Amino acid sequence: MSAMETSRELIRHSYFRYEFATVAVTHSLFALEHVLAERLATNEPLHDLIERAAEAGLITAGLAAELDLSRLLRDKLTQGTASSAALRPVQAVAMVRAVFDAVSLLLRPPSAAETTSLGVGGAQPEGELARLWEDHLSALFPDGFRGVDFDGVDLVLLDADVAGLVRRELNDGLDDSGIARLWGCIADLDRIVPRINEEYCASYFTKLRTMAQIAAAPHTPTAT
Repeated sequence: MSAMETSRELIRHSYFRYEFATVAVTHSLFALEHVLAERLATNEPLHDLIERAAEAGLITAGLAAELDLSRLLRDKLTQGTASSAALRPVQAVAMVRAVFDAVSLLLRPPSAAETTSLGVGGAQPEGELARLWEDHLSALFPDGFRGVDFDGVDLVLLDADVAGLVRRELNDGLDDSGIARLWGCIADLDRIVPRINEEYCASYFTKLRTMAQIAAAPHTPTAT
């Protein structure tokens, strides 16, 4: 989570200093590699871990291809064939989003079949929030809205923030800081959803808002 949060903040700052966009992508791979190795119970090169995860059905082939692009960029930086100016912020947002998506999928409690094959434990989430979470994981981010923001709220980052907080609520429960952040996300969603004039995008973020509200319902917003 620390690596992913750092990557997100680097994305924000990359609009002021473009070099941070490339750093954000490569830094996010620390989280990806850690989670892949833990979920697959093996220490292998990142390329092999991504392939194994796709073969096991933990991530889609399309997502695996996106992740491998980030891995190739990291390798080029290591070899000196690319520089930290390789990406612009919009490109980095899409690549970091792919890492967030992959990590979210990999941290889902495994099914009984996955538990048997991978030797990983975990309880299945229950209730309405769990159902909405499963629906969200299978939904595609609105095409053409990566890198778009409303009133300074980046849609990709808002989506990633809510997803991360809901997953934490399902797994371990949110602490005070997480609760405050979730209510902040809900406030952002309240502000931007009425302004989205594309049907699928509006539906996507309306469902995201519903999921966030259900996750926040057991908690009272803390004073800020």
